[in-house]
Amino acid sequence: MSRSKAVETSAKTSSGQPASDGRTTFRVLLVEDDPKRVASFTETFGGPVTVLTDADRAKALTRLKADATIDLVVFNTRLGSGEFLKPLQKDGRFRELPVILLGDRSAVRLAEEPFKGHVIDVFPESIPVQAFRTRLNYLVQKKAYKNSPHERQKTVSIRIPVGKRLFDIALSSMLLLMISPLLIVVAILIKLDSKGPVFYRSKRVGTGYKIFDMYKFRTMRTDADKMLAGMASLNMYSKKGAEQPLEQLCDACRSNGTECQRPLFLDNRQICEEAYFRSQKAKAMFSKFKEDPRVTRLGKFLRNTSIDELPQFFNILKGDMSFVGNRPLPLYEAEKLTATGYARRFAAPAGLTGLWQVTKRGKAAVSDEERIQLDVLYAKTYSFKTDLLILIRTVKALWQKENV
Repeated sequence: MSRSKAVETSAKTSSGQPASDGRTTFRVLLVEDDPKRVASFTETFGGPVTVLTDADRAKALTRLKADATIDLVVFNTRLGSGEFLKPLQKDGRFRELPVILLGDRSAVRLAEEPFKGHVIDVFPESIPVQAFRTRLNYLVQKKAYKNSPHERQKTVSIRIPVGKRLFDIALSSMLLLMISPLLIVVAILIKLDSKGPVFYRSKRVGTGYKIFDMYKFRTMRTDADKMLAGMASLNMYSKKGAEQPLEQLCDACRSNGTECQRPLFLDNRQICEEAYFRSQKAKAMFSKFKEDPRVTRLGKFLRNTSIDELPQFFNILKGDMSFVGNRPLPLYEAEKLTATGYARRFAAPAGLTGLWQVTKRGKAAVSDEERIQLDVLYAKTYSFKTDLLILIRTVKALWQKENV
């Protein structure tokens, strides 16, 4: 007798069961040959979930090709998940079909074919019902939200105010004409001082998370980026004693003697999501070094006098930046500031100088949290008057002596 069948679950939704908007039916194809597990699954998930079951991958593939309304596949790896997924990759109809695997997680490499792009989770066969229910509940709600009428949030473009932009164009054009002889002299000196290009282009994140190339005179050795990884202990923003090695399991999993219940795959290596977030929180959000060993002899002078920043007048003329704003950040720093309280800083124009520079520049005691809050304060309160005051104070801060 064939084990292939469809089970229409119609039991009342009990507490904790997948939610529904009353109209959405979520269809799950369970590929499993253990009758007890099939019975447990179909009894547990009722209400808005329609469970269809097949005992082998061939019948499951046939069903999928005939039924385009399947929302999720739950597949036991014992039945050959690799052979099951390969045909799905070749068929464009299943490009976005999510698959959850039941089995040995160590045998599944989510970043590699054929798992990549389809498998969204791997659970042990002995997965607690509550853990699986939570995952399924999210997918049911996601479909319900997608199918329900709702107003999509429009992307708001953040632009520099017209008056501020006109001021930037006029002043940057005038200054570039005035300092052009100085720019030529500095370029020659950089070429004579050390090997490498005259200008350094750095990918930065500015207003509204816009990415652009920021120009500076090169003040570092050409291998500066490679040296950065080994300089964490010199970072002025480092949280001493806070950073810990990234462990595979969090404390909860280790104390319970179980395998990781919240796996995260990073660079083809499985780690615990909780342990990853803990390590990320411990890391400093910004990087700045006192007596930076990567800086050249001429570079120290250019930095202390802020002459290295002069090519950014071209960024201001192009509209990437303004004279006053929040400092545009390297990508690896900006990616850490996506929480609502931090992201507000990106609502302000990216600037050559700003509130943080004139109040805390060169002070080793400043924390990354304090710097963020100064940036957020500027984003909330900036005006033409405050910009003029910051520009005046910037002149006094230009000749700071700290080698940072």
